[in-house]
This record gives sequence, C-alpha cells and structure tokens, in this order.
Amino acid sequence: MKKLTIVLTLSLIGTAHAGLFEDDEARRAILDVRKKVDLQAEAIKKYSDDIKQSQSNLIEQQNLFDSLRNEMQKLRGEKEELSLETRKQHTNLQNLLQSIDDRLKSVDERLKKLEPTKVKLDSIEFLAEPSEIRLYEAALAAFRKGEFNSASEGFIDFIKRYPTSGYGTLSLFWLGNSQYANREYKEAIKNFNFLLAKDPEHVRASDAMLSIANCQLEMKDTKSARKTLDDLMKKYPQTESASAAKERLAKLK
Repeated sequence: MKKLTIVLTLSLIGTAHAGLFEDDEARRAILDVRKKVDLQAEAIKKYSDDIKQSQSNLIEQQNLFDSLRNEMQKLRGEKEELSLETRKQHTNLQNLLQSIDDRLKSVDERLKKLEPTKVKLDSIEFLAEPSEIRLYEAALAAFRKGEFNSASEGFIDFIKRYPTSGYGTLSLFWLGNSQYANREYKEAIKNFNFLLAKDPEHVRASDAMLSIANCQLEMKDTKSARKTLDDLMKKYPQTESASAAKERLAKLK
C-alpha cells in the first residue's frame, strides 16, 4: 500500500513537472510568435512607410516633371514668338534697308543730274551743269528753227544766269546772229564786239568780225565795213572768214 502511494505521488509529481515544462515551452513559443509578429508588424510598417515615402517621392517627381514640361512648353512658345518676332524684325529691317537703298539711288540720280558734265564744243572742253546745257541748247534750237526772238531772249537769259560759262562766247556769237536776223544791227555789233574782247582767239572770233562787217553794210556804213574787213584779213589771215572778207572788199571797190 505504502509502495503504491509512493508510486502515485511520484507519478503526480512527474505529471505536474511535465505540465510545468509544457507551459514554459508554450510561453516561450508564444513569446517567439509574438516577437516574430512584432518584427513582421514592424517590417510591414517600415515597408508601408517606405511605400508611402516612395509614393510621396513619386508624386513630387511627377509634379516636378509636370512643372518642367509646362516650363518647356512655355519656353517653346516663347521661342516661337521670339522666332516670329525676329523674322518680322528681319523683314522690317530688309524693307528699311531696301527703302534706304532706293532713296540713295534716287538721290544719286538727282545728284548726277546736277553734277557738271564735260562738254566738248568747237575743240574746246569745259564743264557745264545739266540745267546750263539745257538752257543753251533750247536757245540754239530756237535759232535753228528761225525763232530769232525766242533765241535772242534765250541767249540773253543764259548770259545773265551763267556769265562765266564755257558756252559764254558761243552764246554771244549766236545772240549777235539772232539780232542780225531780227535786223537789230547795233545790238548785234555790240555783242560781237563783246565776244572779240572776251575771247579774241576763239574759233568763232573771225566769223564775229565778218558778221560785224555785214551789220555795217546793212546799216549803209560802207567805210566802217571796209575797215572791219581789212582788220579781219590782217588779224585772222588763214581763216575762211578772211577769204570771204577779201571777196567782199573787192566788190566794195
């Protein structure tokens, strides 16, 4: 009986001890599980935080990208506007330069019309302004058409306007001839004498003296005409006018 009691007691103690051992194991297992759960929860939280941070970074990057894209679009627009404005300004500049060039050409052409031109007349060269040439040629054209009044007025106007012109001697010559044709003999003689005093070596000087003699003959001043013809032959002996003077003197004797 006593042995049985001892055996039962030992059995209970063993069972209790085994139970305690099993409880410890369970607690340790639970603690391990909890620790693992905590670690997993912490890892999940960290992962979740990382995801949120990544999402935040992604949103920031997207916003930055959108901002940069908008800025690029704005810059492209400004570039196009600038390019358009540059082309417009270039066109305006080209038009301005063309306008200036046209105006310069116009001024140059006008200046050329005002610039003196080299003229060669009766083996004499001189410079004459375009307006000077036109006035002289208009008076000479009137003389050639037999419009002697217009020719006289034209040559008188020319001599007043251009007293030092290279056409001056010829203007006096044709003025005298115009007046001779109009039977204004005294005025003609006066202008022929002006010619001889101004330029006695001119190619028309001998003709002027012959014309003076003609005027004197028309005025019935034979004595003066003879003297003029005689002076002509002495002063310009090798000219055609001198030959004509010789013939006329022979007829007057």
